[in-house]
Amino acid sequence: MNTQRNMAALITGTIFGLGLGVAQMIDPNKIRNFLDSAGTWDASLLFVLGAAVVTSFFAFRFILKQKSPRFAEVFSLPMKSGVDRSLILGAVLFGIGWGMAGYCPGPGFAALAIGSWEPVVFVATMLAGFALHRAFAANS
Repeated sequence: MNTQRNMAALITGTIFGLGLGVAQMIDPNKIRNFLDSAGTWDASLLFVLGAAVVTSFFAFRFILKQKSPRFAEVFSLPMKSGVDRSLILGAVLFGIGWGMAGYCPGPGFAALAIGSWEPVVFVATMLAGFALHRAFAANS
């Protein structure tokens, strides 16, 4: 089962990464231009985001009707449904980081394949941020 799960993760991760590359989501300048609605706005990523939302909307309707996930005992879904301070702070930090770096986690990892130093720095600092959050959350 672990081999099947790992192969499924490898295949879906590869397809996801290729999709990010084709959509140019691994290009920080494309992202910055998308976020710059008052300047050099590039609306083309709206099609990428729209396709993701529509696909997820229908996929989740189908998947959550299943008894269990294919490679797990139960679905692992968020327990919180409300908006709280940590959600808002996380969203703000995510947006600031995305705007400054031009990467978010998925495209950051996918961009490692282009051989540039920027995604390496981004992923390293992102992992450091994860570790800091874990240490902070454990102490609070």
